[in-house]
Formats: sequence, C-alpha cells, structure tokens
Amino acid sequence: MKEYLERRKKLISKMPKNSLAIIFGSNSLIRNGDVEFPFRQNSDFFYLTGFEEPNAVAIIESDDSGEFTIFCQDKDPSKEQWEGNRMGPKNCKNIGAKEGFSIEVFSEEISNFLINKERIYYQKDLNNSLEDIVNKNIAMLKKTTSRSNNFVPEEIHSIDSLLHEIRLLKTKEEIKIIRKACEISSAAHIRAMKNVYPEMYEYQLEAEYVHEFMKNGAKACAYPSIVGGGKNACILHYNENKDQLLDGDLVLVDAGCEFKGYASDITRTFPINGKFSKAQEAVYEIVLEANKECIKTVRKNFTPNDTEKKAVEIITQGLLDLNILNGEIKELIERKAYHDFYMHRVGHWMGMDVHDVGSYGLNGNWRKYLPGMITTIEPGIYFKQDLKNVPKEFLNIGIRIEDDVLVTDGDPEVLTSSVPKDLKKVESIMRS
Repeated sequence: MKEYLERRKKLISKMPKNSLAIIFGSNSLIRNGDVEFPFRQNSDFFYLTGFEEPNAVAIIESDDSGEFTIFCQDKDPSKEQWEGNRMGPKNCKNIGAKEGFSIEVFSEEISNFLINKERIYYQKDLNNSLEDIVNKNIAMLKKTTSRSNNFVPEEIHSIDSLLHEIRLLKTKEEIKIIRKACEISSAAHIRAMKNVYPEMYEYQLEAEYVHEFMKNGAKACAYPSIVGGGKNACILHYNENKDQLLDGDLVLVDAGCEFKGYASDITRTFPINGKFSKAQEAVYEIVLEANKECIKTVRKNFTPNDTEKKAVEIITQGLLDLNILNGEIKELIERKAYHDFYMHRVGHWMGMDVHDVGSYGLNGNWRKYLPGMITTIEPGIYFKQDLKNVPKEFLNIGIRIEDDVLVTDGDPEVLTSSVPKDLKKVESIMRS
C-alpha cells in the first residue's frame, strides 16, 4: 500500500492546485459467446491503486495527501458464486481509499467532485462511456452554476504527460519485480534451447515457455509470443506459431512473461538442430555485436537516438562486409540502404506495459537516459525470401537478439544476462 501511496503523492505534486484526476479501470471483455478474456487491469489504474477488479474508477484530488476515492462493483453473493470475491466499496479503505462508492452511482456522484475545480485530468479515449458521463456532468454544471458563486472546470487535459513521466522512472520495488520477471523469462529461453528439435511445431516450442512461466508464478505472457522458424523469423510480429520447425533452419523466439503486473521482453535466435551454418553464423555475429555495443550506450548523458545510431552503423557495416550492400557507409546510412534488412528501431521502454509509456524526447530533442529507466535493446537482420541481390544462402534468415537493460548511475545492468547469446555458448547449452 505504501508504494501506491507514494505514486499518488508524486502525481499530486505535478498537478496544479484545485485540480482533479479521474482514472478509469479496465472492463471485462467478451471473447466469444458468454466467455470472457482473462481480465487484466489498466496499467495506469493498477499503478496508482493496486486494485485488480474490473469496472472501477479512481479519483485523486490535488488538495489531498495521497488518498483517493474509488467507485467499484458492489458486493453481490450470487455473482461472486460464479466469478469470485469482490472487495466492495465499503472495504476499499483496505487499499488506501478514503471513501468507496458503487460504480452504479458514478454518474450521480461525479458532479460533487467536479464542482469548483479549475481543471481535470483523465485518460482520453480509454473509456468512452465514462468519459461521456464526465463531459455531460460538466455541461450540466455549467448551466446550473451560471448564476451562483460556484464554478466548473474550464480545462480538460490528458493525464498521460503527468502520469507517464512518473511511470518511466522505476522505483526499487518495481525494479525488483521486473528483475524477477526477467529471471523467469530467462529460464524459459534456456529451457527452450535445451528442448527444441527438428520437426516439432512452433506451438510446441511455445508451450515450453508457457510451462516455465506458470511453474514460476507468472500466469500470463507479457505479449503474444513470437516463435518463428525459418522464413517466419522474418515476420516481425509473427505469432501464428503453427508451422513445423525444420532441420537446418533457425528459430527466432520473442517471449516474455508478466509477473505481478510487470513485463519482461527477451528475444533469442538459435539453430533448430543445435548448430549454426556458416551463413547463419555470419549474420548472427553482426547482430550480436550490435546488441553488445548498443547496450554500452544505455547510460547517463546518452540518448535512445545515440543507441539507434550505433545499431545502424554496425548493421550497415556488417551488410557491407557480407557484400549485400555496396558503397560508402556514410552515404548508405544517409539514404537508409539498410532498411530492407533492419526496419525497426533498436529498443523501447519497458515496465508495466511491454512497450511502456514515457516520451523519448520533445520538439525534436531526444531525452537522455536517467537511472531507473528500463529499455530493450533488440537489433535484428532479416533476409526475406523475395529480396533481390541477396545470396541464396542468406535468404529466410531472420535474427534478433533482445535484452532488457536498466539505466543505473554507472554501467548499464542487463536484466536478462543469464540467457546465453554468444554463439558458442548457445550451441553448448543446446547440447546439454
């Protein structure tokens, strides 16, 4: 509870006086028929409250000292028989709320919070029905207060710029949880390397990951796992995972668990039969060098763009060395000649969301890394089968190597360092 209280205090410190933050939780979603998807709370809502039930709203006032008001589902024994226990409004003081209301009265009660506030913040376009309720109440209050001493908010802002900047810098407790998520996912990648074999199916290899996640307390994946063998490794967000893994091909696996609401994100590429071919090895070493050199830039006084430039430089030089590109490296980089083979950026913020919140800069100026930020480093090279002027032995090779890296006061900390990525170590562990 103390962790959530401190987060709310940080948000309040950024809110102007006499303002109000309205945070919407997630709703349950139907998968098909009367079956729902597994519920996952909105990250902003969970970050501030720790409340994990659907259909809820939290209100945080700038004049408070970290308390909040919550609207949530009522206790209902008949529904709880089927769906599980609900906390109920009366019990929400257990999570630090100063007061709880039924979500059923949100449209009636919200006006009491809006009146005499100068500005409000909420997550725009997240929950249109609740957003409409807020806007209609503001319009109604404008009519009823026009001849009184009361007033209503004239300013409505997105809360993203305030809250997401706080979320970008992880606390010690958050880092501890993310380390554990990375530890679980690292063990899953090692398990997969040891258990892959020619002619198994991609979904069978995926099952090795899910088993290791759940065995260690992570009930969900942070994102749909990518298990791409052969040509499928060249599809960046491939997740059908339905094809057979063939002897002589590589398999690219991008998989990470979610643990206590926080993501991990790891990619490794390894030979299905346990041995890299000469062509696979040549491409792999370029990507590995880019991965290692980019990690060195994840430190104070550097920017994400410095990291990207390093990836582009190494990959372009590598493509030159393979005779896939020809010319002067500076000119090739300027015209993005590498883009057919490396078409994504080298990393993204990671936290509660695998592609986590927080800006990368403002008005064309890149922000600098600060201690507490966590970024992925994931260079790659992909040779799709329809590329021209690429030697046949390279076609259908797709390689990405991804680690999760914490910015510290000194050297970067690689949270996923226990997963082998040096070529000989990968082959060694696959023989074990």
